[in-house]
Parts: sequence; C-alpha cells; structure tokens
Amino acid sequence: MNPRNRTRNRIALILVVAAFVVPFLGTWYLSTTGWRPQGMRNFGTLIEPPRDLSAARFVLADGGTLGWKDANWSWTVVALPGPDCAQACLRELDELRRVRLTLNRNAARVRLIVLADLPQQALASLAPMQSARDVDGVLAAYRPAVADALAVVFIDPHGFLVLSHAAGYDANKLRKDLERAIKS
Repeated sequence: MNPRNRTRNRIALILVVAAFVVPFLGTWYLSTTGWRPQGMRNFGTLIEPPRDLSAARFVLADGGTLGWKDANWSWTVVALPGPDCAQACLRELDELRRVRLTLNRNAARVRLIVLADLPQQALASLAPMQSARDVDGVLAAYRPAVADALAVVFIDPHGFLVLSHAAGYDANKLRKDLERAIKS
C-alpha cells in the first residue's frame, strides 16, 4: 500500500469517527451549560423539584374534597388571589377562564380552582371555575401579598406542583405554558 492511500484512509477514518463523536460532545457541552432550545422554555417559574400535593387537603365550596386521581381531568390550574379579591382580581379570574376556553378541545382537560371564598354570583359567572379552601396551607407561599392581585399555579394529573406564575403574569404566556403542559 502506498503512503498516499494510507494517508487518505486515515483521514477518512478520522472524519467518520468525528461525524459520530462531535454531536455527542456538542450535546454534552450544551446540557452542562444549561442551554435549552427556545421552544422548551417556560414563561412561569418551574418548581424544581416538583412538590407532591397528593396528600394535601383542598375542600371545595360544596364540601367535597379535591381529588388528584380523577380520570376526567388532566391538569389543575389553581388561582391564588391576594388578601382582597376585588374588581381587578375578578377580571383576572375571568381572563383565566377565557384562557381555558381558548384551548378548544383540550379545555376539558383543565379544571380551574380558585382558593378564595367568592360571592355566589361572581362564582356563577366564572363557571366552570370552582371555589376551594387550602386546609393545610401548602400553597400559601405562592399567594400574592398585594391586595386585588392574582397568582396562578399548575398542578399535574398526579398531584405535583410544577409551575407558578406570580401576580402580574401575562395571560398569553400563561396560555402558552398551559398548552405545552397539556400536550406533554
């Protein structure tokens, strides 16, 4: 074998090995630096690690308890009003109800819970939103301290708190997070 062929063979072997090794090295580098593709970013705050709420007690306004292993629901969106839920808070609750409606056929996969004692007339206008009480106070840390404000958290079908949106959230960004959660 002449030296010229040997050099070509070595270069070809190096290129073949590089074609397989370089993508792995690139992936390793990107994952260690924490880079994520644009489509993988959440607009809300990801709860790391997710908090298990399956043992927490939430009592609905009708006296029933909120169950997590319900086959009819996939995700639970919990609205957490501040100390005084007045006009701005009620508008945001209505906007949250409308965000659910924009999910079209997937709207049935989301249930809305508000952790506040709302007047019956206000609650009727927000249907299918249900009112509940956080008996154990597990979501108290996510509740806004500002009056007439609203924060939102997402709970997955197994009862894990996975995402939160602080008071003053953008409803369009919340909708995008909800769409991504339902599709996963």
